Amino acid sequence: MGGMPRSAPRHDRDAGGPAELLAAKAALRQEVWTAMRAAKVARFPGAAGRIPNFTGAEAAAERLRALPAWTGAGTVKSNPDSAQWPVRQRALEDGKIVYMAVPRLAEPEPFFALDPAHLAEPPRKAASISGATRSARRVTLAEVSPVNLVVMGCVAAAEDGVRLGKGGGFADLEFALATAAGLIGPDTVCVTTVHELQVRAAGTIPLTSHDVPLDFIVTPDRVIECRRSGPRPAASIDWDDLTEEKIAAIPLLAAQRPLAQR
Repeated sequence: MGGMPRSAPRHDRDAGGPAELLAAKAALRQEVWTAMRAAKVARFPGAAGRIPNFTGAEAAAERLRALPAWTGAGTVKSNPDSAQWPVRQRALEDGKIVYMAVPRLAEPEPFFALDPAHLAEPPRKAASISGATRSARRVTLAEVSPVNLVVMGCVAAAEDGVRLGKGGGFADLEFALATAAGLIGPDTVCVTTVHELQVRAAGTIPLTSHDVPLDFIVTPDRVIECRRSGPRPAASIDWDDLTEEKIAAIPLLAAQRPLAQR
């Protein structure tokens, strides 16, 4: 066993949607992961199969910190991945309440609430997954207050605001559930922090109906303001695209499921 490389986790095995669209997205993920590995900009635990942790994640977080959308936000909702750890740390340092999803939304209380006024350890430690497990309160969707800024992890992001996640659909599901609960409104700003190698030209990432568009893409070198025509489409759960396996694994989803679909 010893020398065998660990195979990358597959998150898209229970993804729903047209086969050719899923194949195009999978190929694009592979392209990004390979490029990051070749350029040696993927940090531990490696890029493949993940929201890649990238060299320069702190610099990107600092650049995000300078945006008016950041300064004006009292509450931030963030993905739990390592790539956005510096963002969560800075949010706590700047006195913001941080809501962080429990990985894979696999708990009845699917969010960690980190309140900078009540942390058992310093912001950097508290903002990690293991730290949040110790320092944060577990909360249900009903206990989360409205958020001003949503930070999303990406495998790739296009300049028109289309994002590509790791394939599990969790970010879009979280967004739809939070929108349905009134925590995310049309004015909530959506951002991601990525490496330059993860940025793609407008029109190159296939868009599906439930994808959440980004307002800003922040890299260690620049801020890209994504031009969106009109208001953000209302995020809703596409029950037809969800497999039974996925619904069963997420208590929040199982509880929300319309009677007609049960």
